[in-house]
Amino acid sequence: MWNSSAIKDKVIVLFYVDPDEKDTNAHFTAKLKEKAYKRDKYGTIAILNLAATWTPNVLLENILKTKQKEFPHTIYVKDKNSVLVQEWNIEDDASNVIIFSKTGKVLFYKSGKMSASDMEKAFKVIDENIVE
Repeated sequence: MWNSSAIKDKVIVLFYVDPDEKDTNAHFTAKLKEKAYKRDKYGTIAILNLAATWTPNVLLENILKTKQKEFPHTIYVKDKNSVLVQEWNIEDDASNVIIFSKTGKVLFYKSGKMSASDMEKAFKVIDENIVE
Protein backbone atom coordinates (compact mmCIF):
# COMPACT_ATOMS: atom_id res chain seq x y z
CA MET A 1 0.00 0.00 0.00
CA TRP A 2 1.32 3.43 -0.98
CA ASN A 3 1.48 6.34 1.44
CA SER A 4 2.66 9.91 1.22
CA SER A 5 5.95 9.17 3.01
CA ALA A 6 7.23 8.38 -0.51
CA ILE A 7 7.19 12.15 -1.11
CA LYS A 8 10.64 12.93 0.28
CA ASP A 9 14.31 13.06 -0.66
CA LYS A 10 13.49 14.10 -4.25
CA VAL A 11 11.50 16.81 -5.96
CA ILE A 12 8.25 15.00 -6.75
CA VAL A 13 5.69 15.87 -9.40
CA LEU A 14 2.43 14.20 -8.41
CA PHE A 15 -0.47 13.86 -10.81
CA TYR A 16 -3.84 13.15 -9.21
CA VAL A 17 -6.13 12.48 -12.14
CA ASP A 18 -9.65 11.45 -12.93
CA PRO A 19 -9.03 8.88 -15.71
CA ASP A 20 -11.56 10.75 -17.87
CA GLU A 21 -9.18 13.76 -17.67
CA LYS A 22 -6.01 11.78 -18.47
CA ASP A 23 -5.10 13.93 -21.48
CA THR A 24 -5.82 17.33 -19.89
CA ASN A 25 -2.16 17.97 -19.12
CA ALA A 26 -0.51 15.75 -21.73
CA HIS A 27 1.32 18.84 -23.03
CA PHE A 28 2.91 19.29 -19.59
CA THR A 29 3.87 15.63 -19.18
CA ALA A 30 5.45 15.65 -22.65
CA LYS A 31 7.60 18.70 -21.76
CA LEU A 32 8.44 17.14 -18.40
CA LYS A 33 9.67 14.00 -20.15
CA GLU A 34 11.78 16.12 -22.54
CA LYS A 35 13.53 17.76 -19.57
CA ALA A 36 15.03 14.38 -18.60
CA TYR A 37 15.68 15.37 -14.99
CA LYS A 38 18.05 13.06 -13.10
CA ARG A 39 16.10 10.32 -11.38
CA ASP A 40 18.17 10.50 -8.20
CA LYS A 41 16.89 14.06 -7.59
CA TYR A 42 13.43 13.92 -9.15
CA GLY A 43 10.46 11.59 -9.36
CA THR A 44 6.89 11.35 -10.59
CA ILE A 45 3.83 9.76 -9.05
CA ALA A 46 0.53 9.33 -10.86
CA ILE A 47 -2.52 8.62 -8.73
CA LEU A 48 -5.65 7.60 -10.60
CA ASN A 49 -8.86 8.77 -8.93
CA LEU A 50 -10.90 5.70 -9.85
CA ALA A 51 -13.96 6.86 -7.91
CA ALA A 52 -14.29 9.79 -10.33
CA THR A 53 -14.95 7.68 -13.42
CA TRP A 54 -17.46 5.27 -14.86
CA THR A 55 -14.86 3.82 -17.21
CA PRO A 56 -14.80 0.01 -16.87
CA ASN A 57 -11.83 -1.50 -15.01
CA VAL A 58 -10.65 -3.45 -18.06
CA LEU A 59 -10.28 -0.19 -20.04
CA LEU A 60 -8.56 1.50 -17.09
CA GLU A 61 -6.04 -1.34 -16.91
CA ASN A 62 -5.25 -0.91 -20.62
CA ILE A 63 -4.80 2.85 -20.18
CA LEU A 64 -2.52 2.21 -17.21
CA LYS A 65 -0.38 -0.31 -19.13
CA THR A 66 0.05 2.20 -21.97
CA LYS A 67 1.06 4.96 -19.55
CA GLN A 68 3.50 2.65 -17.74
CA LYS A 69 5.24 1.90 -21.04
CA GLU A 70 5.44 5.61 -21.92
CA PHE A 71 6.56 6.68 -18.42
CA PRO A 72 8.32 3.64 -16.91
CA HIS A 73 9.89 5.52 -13.96
CA THR A 74 6.59 6.87 -12.67
CA ILE A 75 5.01 5.29 -9.60
CA TYR A 76 1.36 4.49 -10.35
CA VAL A 77 -1.25 4.31 -7.58
CA LYS A 78 -4.98 3.58 -7.76
CA ASP A 79 -7.25 5.59 -5.44
CA LYS A 80 -10.55 3.72 -5.41
CA ASN A 81 -12.23 5.99 -2.84
CA SER A 82 -11.09 9.53 -3.71
CA VAL A 83 -9.01 9.53 -0.54
CA LEU A 84 -6.83 12.46 -1.61
CA VAL A 85 -9.90 14.53 -2.46
CA GLN A 86 -11.05 14.04 1.12
CA GLU A 87 -7.69 14.10 2.92
CA TRP A 88 -5.85 16.76 0.92
CA ASN A 89 -8.88 18.79 -0.18
CA ILE A 90 -7.95 18.76 -3.86
CA GLU A 91 -10.27 18.82 -6.85
CA ASP A 92 -12.33 15.76 -7.74
CA ASP A 93 -13.13 14.88 -11.37
CA ALA A 94 -10.06 16.81 -12.53
CA SER A 95 -6.42 16.70 -13.50
CA ASN A 96 -4.34 17.96 -10.57
CA VAL A 97 -0.60 18.64 -10.61
CA ILE A 98 1.24 19.06 -7.31
CA ILE A 99 4.99 19.63 -6.96
CA PHE A 100 6.66 18.77 -3.67
CA SER A 101 10.07 19.78 -2.34
CA LYS A 102 12.60 17.19 -1.16
CA THR A 103 11.13 17.63 2.36
CA GLY A 104 7.55 17.10 1.23
CA LYS A 105 6.47 20.75 1.21
CA VAL A 106 3.96 21.72 -1.50
CA LEU A 107 5.67 24.12 -3.90
CA PHE A 108 3.09 24.25 -6.69
CA TYR A 109 -0.53 23.21 -7.21
CA LYS A 110 -2.74 23.44 -10.27
CA SER A 111 -6.11 21.88 -10.90
CA GLY A 112 -7.29 21.77 -14.50
CA LYS A 113 -5.41 22.43 -17.72
CA MET A 114 -2.02 24.04 -17.26
CA SER A 115 -1.44 27.23 -19.23
CA ALA A 116 1.95 28.23 -20.65
CA SER A 117 2.38 30.47 -17.61
CA ASP A 118 1.52 27.60 -15.23
CA MET A 119 4.06 25.39 -16.97
CA GLU A 120 6.74 28.08 -16.78
CA LYS A 121 6.11 28.42 -13.01
CA ALA A 122 6.15 24.64 -12.53
CA PHE A 123 9.46 24.17 -14.36
CA LYS A 124 11.00 27.10 -12.48
CA VAL A 125 9.96 25.52 -9.17
CA ILE A 126 11.43 22.16 -10.21
CA ASP A 127 14.68 23.69 -11.49
CA GLU A 128 15.18 25.79 -8.33
CA ASN A 129 14.51 22.91 -5.97
CA ILE A 130 16.20 20.03 -7.76
CA VAL A 131 19.68 21.38 -7.05
CA GLU A 132 21.50 20.28 -3.92
